[in-house]
Amino acid sequence: MKWQVRFFVASVFCLGTVFSHIRYSVSEEMSKGSFVGNIAQDLGLDIARLASGRARIYAADNSEYVELIRDKGVLVVRERMDREALCEQTSPCSIHFQIVLDEPIEFHGVTVEILDINDNAPIFPKNEIRLEIIESAFSGTRFVLGGAVDADVGVNTLQSYTLKPTDNFVLKVQSQPDGSMHVEMVLQTQLDRETSEEMFLLLTAVDGGDPQMTGTAKIHVTVLDSNDNPPIFTQAVYKASIAENSLKGSLVTTVSATDADEGSNAQVIYSFSDSVDGVDEIFIMNEFTGEVTLIGHIDYEKSKNYQLNIQARDGGGLTDTAKIIIEIVDVNDNIPAIAVMSSSKSVPENVLPATVVAVINVHDADSGNNGQVNCQIRDDIPFRLTSSSSHYYSLLTDTALDRETTPEYNITVTAVDSGVPSLSSNLTLILKVSDINDNFPIFESSAYQAFIVENNTPGLSILSVRAKDADWNQNARISYILEDATVNGVSVSSYVSVNSDSGVIHAVRSFDYEQIKDFQFRVKAQDGGSPPLSNNATVKIFIQDQNDNAPQILYPVQTGASHVAEMVPRSADVGYLVTKVVAVDVDSGQNAWLSYKLLKATDKALFEVGLQNGEIRTLRLVTDKDVVKQRLAVVVEDNGQPSRSATVNVNVAVADSFPEVLSEFTDFTQGKDYNDSLTFYLVLALAVVSFLFIVSIIAMVTVKCYRWRRERLFYKSNGNLPVIPYYPPLYADVGGTGTLQRAYNYEVCRTTDSRKSDMKYIRPCSQSIISLDACGTQTLQHAPEKGIDESENQVRFFH
Repeated sequence: MKWQVRFFVASVFCLGTVFSHIRYSVSEEMSKGSFVGNIAQDLGLDIARLASGRARIYAADNSEYVELIRDKGVLVVRERMDREALCEQTSPCSIHFQIVLDEPIEFHGVTVEILDINDNAPIFPKNEIRLEIIESAFSGTRFVLGGAVDADVGVNTLQSYTLKPTDNFVLKVQSQPDGSMHVEMVLQTQLDRETSEEMFLLLTAVDGGDPQMTGTAKIHVTVLDSNDNPPIFTQAVYKASIAENSLKGSLVTTVSATDADEGSNAQVIYSFSDSVDGVDEIFIMNEFTGEVTLIGHIDYEKSKNYQLNIQARDGGGLTDTAKIIIEIVDVNDNIPAIAVMSSSKSVPENVLPATVVAVINVHDADSGNNGQVNCQIRDDIPFRLTSSSSHYYSLLTDTALDRETTPEYNITVTAVDSGVPSLSSNLTLILKVSDINDNFPIFESSAYQAFIVENNTPGLSILSVRAKDADWNQNARISYILEDATVNGVSVSSYVSVNSDSGVIHAVRSFDYEQIKDFQFRVKAQDGGSPPLSNNATVKIFIQDQNDNAPQILYPVQTGASHVAEMVPRSADVGYLVTKVVAVDVDSGQNAWLSYKLLKATDKALFEVGLQNGEIRTLRLVTDKDVVKQRLAVVVEDNGQPSRSATVNVNVAVADSFPEVLSEFTDFTQGKDYNDSLTFYLVLALAVVSFLFIVSIIAMVTVKCYRWRRERLFYKSNGNLPVIPYYPPLYADVGGTGTLQRAYNYEVCRTTDSRKSDMKYIRPCSQSIISLDACGTQTLQHAPEKGIDESENQVRFFH
């Protein structure tokens, strides 16, 4: 099997895309798998490059007659190629395709020329040619014979004709401008119908192939009586043009011939002679009028012109020949075709400008301006098109991309031809922009403030900080970190903590306003990119005061052994300043606003206490009836909610001399503070509480004994089952305090005077009205109904 290879390589480097072209020649009818060419060697490519670049064949018309063997780097015949079916009479006959590689994008044009072999013999349109020739025909009269058709081209096509016998006729062959041959039989010796009414000749067509192939047609000549004037066409060559989109039934042209004879010998019949196969399916001639009409479909892209041989024959059998050349006018009837040869599905947003993201092929089957195509894209996208070679365009990035602004592009490529009116087609490429970590986390506020009331519960949520990152996925995943710092010499992490996922800030400890009033720290928001990006926000926490401190009495100082009293002379005027109670509250704001009230007094009509300043002054003049020993109980309250208070006892001596005071104050501490009824109620309350306590103990022991007995009985009946002790919810287990929620210590003391008694017990810290004596006890004093005398009872509560 013969095959030929001719190739040339042209390389173009344009914006990162490699283009080259190579040409091969193969004979038609080669069997499947026949060798075409070593594409890897001819292009200087490695076999590994073909594999890694996913080398493939791209054919614009989707017909692949050649196959790429990637692992060998060779081209072979994929299916049998018939040059006559592919190109008909067009020469040279070639197929075109591209070898496309990816990563990086690279493509190479390949042209395979299909060489003709002598596989078609000349064929006459008709196996028998009938001629009617009048006997009076002159020597030199020409008779057109139907030429043979050979589908081959070049040397393999029709070369010559022969005619046998040649007694009366000789063969005349004329070459036409289109390469065809016009065959005529010329009368050499005048005919004699009486001698020979019919004659039979053999016309042979011979091609130039090796071996030669021939085709024959029989010529049957009938000799008629004399008709001495043949018809004559008005023109030897008729020219006409028709647009390729003309409708069926359109008139192409009209031919005319005249005959000087009369009668039937002057009646001219028009017909096609030796026309190309298929012409009679496109055009039809009216045999009486000579009108040529379109009856089929014409396509400029398939055939640009038609050449028709016509014949005029009169009634006597004389003929004349002429030629019609029909030019097909191209119209813009083909839409440009766009095909993607290679494209990227996504690009990173930091891709450099002028990066190739796709290569497309554009083709228009029209010719001239109708086939000139221009591609364009919208101007508002950061891409541009460049023409790397004929019919090929590269799509490149034009400016920097930003995924946060546009995460995806729908790039519409529009191909417009130059026809009138122009035709266009669109192709949409979807290109995604992949994210890179190029955005810092941004807090909703650069500085946060929060308020928290002191004595809070550890773990309390204070506030939430939030940051946003314009990136995507892992690059936008934010973690919140507490930056290391110190507050009053202590790490800030011992004060607060931050949830790394939600940004919620929790209190680690309970805050005390009296120790720290505010502090600030910084929280860092860090994304999950590589490398990570971060940003900071300042958080300031303000501690709000709570009324958790009772007022503290600074003056008068309370001591157990002190009997110091403030002296008021009996000559004192109204408003006389006896003393001043001084107290402070470590709280702040309204929690530290103090007010002073007189809780109890031996004679309330004699003294008053300033509400704001704590000054004790006389309300009236002192009389002789006023007792020397005066005891005042002053309560100091703050303005908190609920308020807290402290009580102080003030001893006042109404006397004009110090010895008088000493004689009266020797038994000051034995004076009555409370009436007898208070002692009775306190003893009664103590008895009731004791009784309830004893009843509770007895009930608890009884229930425990009952449970124990039931468990013993259950154990005896179910010896193998475990015993589970049961504790009622209202009773305590071993080491508990019983049903009472607080432990109280009671101390009841009786004095020598049966009307006096002291009962001391521990009371909760929530008591609001207290006073301090020398033993550290707190004393709650109730005002008597009719004043206070020395026989009053005293009740002191140990704290």
